Amino acid sequence: MKSSKTETKPAQSKSPANNGAPQGAAPAKSRFTPVAPQRKNPHGIPDYRLEVPNFKTVEEWVDGKLRYNVTGDFDAPAPDLCESKYLTKDQSIEMYRYMVLNRKMEQALENLFKQQKVIGGVYLGLGQEGCSVASAFALKKEDWVGPMIRNQGSMLVRGFKPSDTMMQYMAKAGAPTKGRDSGSHYGDVHTKNVVAPISHLGDSIPVMAGIALGARYQGKNIACLTFVGDGGQSTGPSYEGFNFACVQRLGVILIMEHNLWAYSTPVELQFACKDLADRSIGYGCPGFIVDGTDPNQVYDVTYEAAQRAYKGEGATLIEAKMMRMRGHAMHDAAAYVPKPYFEYWKRRDCNTRMEKYLLDRGWLTMEQNEKLIADVQKQIDSDRDIADASPFPQPEDAAKGVYLDNSEKVPFKYGPPKVREVKKGTKVGEASNISHYK
Repeated sequence: MKSSKTETKPAQSKSPANNGAPQGAAPAKSRFTPVAPQRKNPHGIPDYRLEVPNFKTVEEWVDGKLRYNVTGDFDAPAPDLCESKYLTKDQSIEMYRYMVLNRKMEQALENLFKQQKVIGGVYLGLGQEGCSVASAFALKKEDWVGPMIRNQGSMLVRGFKPSDTMMQYMAKAGAPTKGRDSGSHYGDVHTKNVVAPISHLGDSIPVMAGIALGARYQGKNIACLTFVGDGGQSTGPSYEGFNFACVQRLGVILIMEHNLWAYSTPVELQFACKDLADRSIGYGCPGFIVDGTDPNQVYDVTYEAAQRAYKGEGATLIEAKMMRMRGHAMHDAAAYVPKPYFEYWKRRDCNTRMEKYLLDRGWLTMEQNEKLIADVQKQIDSDRDIADASPFPQPEDAAKGVYLDNSEKVPFKYGPPKVREVKKGTKVGEASNISHYK
């Protein structure tokens, strides 16, 4: 990650409002809507979306087979992106580049899978690059990320190369896990602060809560970002882990990716509530609804959640509504999803809309955009060649690096533990507040 990521300035100190005008000129009026809650849902949860689709899924039996039919207005045009309160011109372009890199990396992975060079399955985040990239982009270097299988963009932001992911899927010796694990199941707890995805959905949440608690014991409040899908959020670890984070006021930022379909099951058959963000009320933490295909919305809401985490104000639940534009994995053709649904969300593609946003603002010219895309493709081609040339691991190396040598000491990340005796009668929750450990 670039050092500029830790120096994000508040809106009043940056210059995007000038829209490319000479210094000292009157700021040009933007036609873009600033990121701000457009409405609140029936339970008072702030909703930042510029549009609220009204679709309904019904079950039908045709020729003895069950199929789903979705009704609603599929012809509505896609809105422009919101205007970020915090992102500068350079940061917006950098974030867009990560999104393009994410998209092209996954296209390369799909081709490698079809060439039978991938060991196992491939899980794509097509259409969700903006959410993965923007949320990770809003954090500081010392913060943590616990991605899931469709959040490979967040791993790029944290400093992993496309070749790392390619080699991981190909089980090569040069992969982060040296060919011992598959897919996106890798991380780096030493320098990049990334916890490898956990296949048991929801289990990353208590892990991130533990990291935030450990940092607090060492005298530091940090933000710990993790993700869960609309299906995974129904699991026990999701509830238990996030409830713990909320009770202890830990800086866990949970993005619930409302993908509309959990594998082959529409959301109407998973849960009775309309908005997953309503669950923040039961947890007792701030909750927000964003358009997951609008990177600016995702960035701003995540950025503000991180600022609260640094102040010791606890966890945040963000519901990002968007469509999973592919099946669960390459083996799933997603034939159960009605085609008009895909067409509707295709017009809301995050990469296309971010590209248009930058071009419309004059932050990128057509020539600069073409060069950016070409440079990304060149990087992808080079990384693919590196991954393809990497050898497979040797059998005798299988047991190396599996167990921690007892002679190796694991250093504290943020400093020695802060210990203070808690007085009798201290209320629950107060004992865990960082002020008690100073």
